[in-house]
Amino acid sequence: MGKHSLQRESRLPNSVKGAVVMGALAATTTGAFPAITAQAATVEIPGIGNFDVPDEFTPQVQQFNQAVKDFAANVPQANIDNPGVNNNSGFFGLPEMMKPSTPANIALEAAQTKVGAQYSWGASGPYSFDCSGLVQWAYKQAGVELPRTSFEQSHVGAPVAYENLQPGDIVITNGGGHVGIYAGDNKLLNAVQSGTPVSYTPLRPDMVVTARRVA
Repeated sequence: MGKHSLQRESRLPNSVKGAVVMGALAATTTGAFPAITAQAATVEIPGIGNFDVPDEFTPQVQQFNQAVKDFAANVPQANIDNPGVNNNSGFFGLPEMMKPSTPANIALEAAQTKVGAQYSWGASGPYSFDCSGLVQWAYKQAGVELPRTSFEQSHVGAPVAYENLQPGDIVITNGGGHVGIYAGDNKLLNAVQSGTPVSYTPLRPDMVVTARRVA
């Protein structure tokens, strides 16, 4: 087994680190690793560290390192050097295909399909909505039954501070008379008012009466 030296503190267990290195070379080599010499080749894995492997694997290591660099160059939004930072990307910048399907995520995705739908007071979908009707309909798609009005919805789930808001959280504004779904980046996805279709609107802390998270 090869020795390794980390570039920075890694949050991954040693067993996972080893698995990453072994997996990186598995496609190109088989058999037991010989002893490491002073001329050991180095596998460079961004965000985890550098791992020394026997020098006879130098061609495979060089190929792997180049592949990692090429991938990083094609994923400009990924924070390759700091995967612990929340950048809406998965490990090594891969899309979050493994993102948990929580009720909040499902509800937000459902509401996003209704952007542009018309506002109609008292309507709860599927073609037109008022504010609480949109929230109720969206969460129903996630298997969660919510009460009908914004006042009633202001008491569901658990309270959430503004700085801890996550996409999919329910946000009550306008003195309790309006409700929408937090969409991230200080935006609220909501059925705004008569004459305005379902859309994203800016959200500020001083606008929020309460925010709720439904597990």
